[in-house]
Amino acid sequence: MKQYTIKVTQHRNNSSRCTSGSLAELIQHYKYTLECGQSYQHEKGNKKINTSPKTAKSLIINLNNAVNNSAANGYGGKYYELVD
Repeated sequence: MKQYTIKVTQHRNNSSRCTSGSLAELIQHYKYTLECGQSYQHEKGNKKINTSPKTAKSLIINLNNAVNNSAANGYGGKYYELVD
């Protein structure tokens, strides 16, 4: 199974951490973030969230959108990216 590494950067204090695993493991790890973002997707201006993406790139896009959907001002202060 292919292993992926996701780097999460906090805007507030510019700290970052990495999480590695297969696509299924990463989806399970970030399930709560995806579900929170999905619960706010019907509000005006928010994006639709796929809680079971098929690719790592799609997971990153959905995580970034989910964090922003859940934020009060539309910007969650976190940024997810795929590390090679």
